[in-house]
Amino acid sequence: MNKKIAITAGDFNGIGPEIITKALNRLMLPVENIVIIGAKNLFTGLKQKYEIIEIPYNYALNYGKETKEAGEFSYLCLKKACEMVKNGEISAIVTAPVSKNALHLAGHNFSGQTEILEKELGNKKNDETAEMLFVSKDLRVLLLTRHLPLKEVKITKQLLIEKIHRINRVLTYNFRITKPKIALCSLNPHAGENGILGKEEIEEFYPAIESLRNEGIDVTDPKPSDTLFAKAAKSYLKNEMQPYDVYCACYHDQGLIPVKVLAMDNTVNMTVGLRVIRTSPAHGTAYDIAGKGIADESSMVCAIEQAAGI
Repeated sequence: MNKKIAITAGDFNGIGPEIITKALNRLMLPVENIVIIGAKNLFTGLKQKYEIIEIPYNYALNYGKETKEAGEFSYLCLKKACEMVKNGEISAIVTAPVSKNALHLAGHNFSGQTEILEKELGNKKNDETAEMLFVSKDLRVLLLTRHLPLKEVKITKQLLIEKIHRINRVLTYNFRITKPKIALCSLNPHAGENGILGKEEIEEFYPAIESLRNEGIDVTDPKPSDTLFAKAAKSYLKNEMQPYDVYCACYHDQGLIPVKVLAMDNTVNMTVGLRVIRTSPAHGTAYDIAGKGIADESSMVCAIEQAAGI
């Protein structure tokens, strides 16, 4: 596998090209290790001559606006990166933020880049399925479900077994953790209070945990997420080692609120479980400051470093 990292431009009406330029100028990585997928005129401020694969577009920038042209461009950038993975040309993908609405305007009805990657690179027969992992230092949070309305979140025994198997493998092989310690958030307040506040923990969680432990996987009982993340925050703020190697959150906001409160500018969104690692800043397109030159590149720096390290 080629050791080159591909960086996709994302939505050109947002801050993607700006934070890519700033991050690469800050990191000054060897030019042979990086390829940018986008358009040369978006990266005129680069200090080094990185390879840029041109994705043609014939429309003007419209900073701060969701347009179908920007949605199409960002989709084609990511699709090109996936082709390069299939051809063995790159070892990791770093993606700048895209707008879900712009993707939809362009006719690409995905709920995010993770789902596009899964469609292009996933293989269920080989258990290659995309998982969304958020990382800041040794704080790692896995989302057991992703971009779903809260009323559609359903945690089953089978889902828990599949997801925890997968993250255990990722932690072992990609993060080189010998025996991962996995913390499991409960779905209901107070872990259901023995069925008083919900029966999912009794009917779905505990049977899954028993099965996983029988296979030697170190996973906790379902724990209330408020106290679990309160303890995680204390360790993070004191620069102490996390008590667990990953926290498994049942739904989007359960996992992302504590992560973004603690480390919005230094968190990396990782897609794991596929044949390639993808990293991305944890923030969005930031249309409100696009084109003003004031975007903070810290999360993009972390995303590039994380891709290079994995």
